[in-house]
Amino acid sequence: MTLGKEMHFFIHLFFQGKPNWQGNMKLIDLGFDHWFEAHAAESRKSGQDIARVTAVDRGAYLVRNECREITAELAGKFRFRTESSADLPCVGDWVTVQYHNSGTSAIIHGILPRKTFLRRKCAGEDVDFQMIAANIDTAFIVLSCHFDFNLRRLDRYLVMATEGRVEPMVLLTKTDLISPDELELVLEAIRRSGIAARVLSLSNMTGVGFDEFRRELAPGRTYCLLGSSGVGKTTLVNRLIGHDAFDTKAVSETGEGTHTTARRQLIVLEQGAMLIDTPGMRELSLLDASDGVDQTFEDISDLSPNCRYTDCSHTQEPGCAVLAAIANGELNEERHRSYVKLKKETEYHDLSYFEKRRKDKAFGRFVKSAKKQMDQKR
Repeated sequence: MTLGKEMHFFIHLFFQGKPNWQGNMKLIDLGFDHWFEAHAAESRKSGQDIARVTAVDRGAYLVRNECREITAELAGKFRFRTESSADLPCVGDWVTVQYHNSGTSAIIHGILPRKTFLRRKCAGEDVDFQMIAANIDTAFIVLSCHFDFNLRRLDRYLVMATEGRVEPMVLLTKTDLISPDELELVLEAIRRSGIAARVLSLSNMTGVGFDEFRRELAPGRTYCLLGSSGVGKTTLVNRLIGHDAFDTKAVSETGEGTHTTARRQLIVLEQGAMLIDTPGMRELSLLDASDGVDQTFEDISDLSPNCRYTDCSHTQEPGCAVLAAIANGELNEERHRSYVKLKKETEYHDLSYFEKRRKDKAFGRFVKSAKKQMDQKR
């Protein structure tokens, strides 16, 4: 197996003087709770062990077991039967493995069911899922309250977390770049929008709010940092680790960093919590997330049963309880527009996705039929 330069750097980084990473840990310390234990029997075959994926780099994997972190690759049979890239292991997954070379490398044979997940539509025209991470307890949605603050983008992250059954929490960074009064306006905008997720504000430069954030990180729990490039995710990780393990480029004139994390990776912090840093997302489109939209915009969903029509789109129908709530000032109009946009987007992508799957299955049946006919003629 050939490893990329980034993967070699990753291995070098975390095997340098980090006893909590190298030392023996029980699987439960890595998040393997009773839920995964109950599902392991269904997935694991004789001679296989359980490990957790900590990094992925162009088809090469790092997995962590009770003793150490080692390189791994997919079994040929597993790779062959995989229909979608979303079915391949991603950071945070629990996988079944067999060890080789005296336990210094592994072959991945399967994935345990995902308890929670973070995924989005692939960037560009391809209508398929891209996995961000799996088996996350809490997703910290990181927004800069100076330059990057955008309520409508926040809605998208909240839908993604809710759809994957991940608890969301909002982190407002770079509070040192605005006044206390301006920060209060940002917090008030979130409250007025109807967003119910918890919000923490902090500054990586002054340290204000950092201790409160660190107290949120519990041993054995897995957390993920989500957000655009330059909002301070990597600086936050470096502060948690205690040194600049990850390089960040110079800050721009606006106060935003220009570094982009190159890969998703899971690290074990000193207090026993696990943290996944993710690359900044320039595009965050939704796919198969209608339930997540409804749950995220629960205030709108609660009004829907009072509409005159059961299939009300909440856009122009007479007797719409949602439009009435906007007219009465009970519902934020911008929030309603965000709901309608996200609902239409995910429904449009869903139709494209299911049509693509239908064609893929039809093509698969054609290939099997053609192969069978060729075998009969021989």
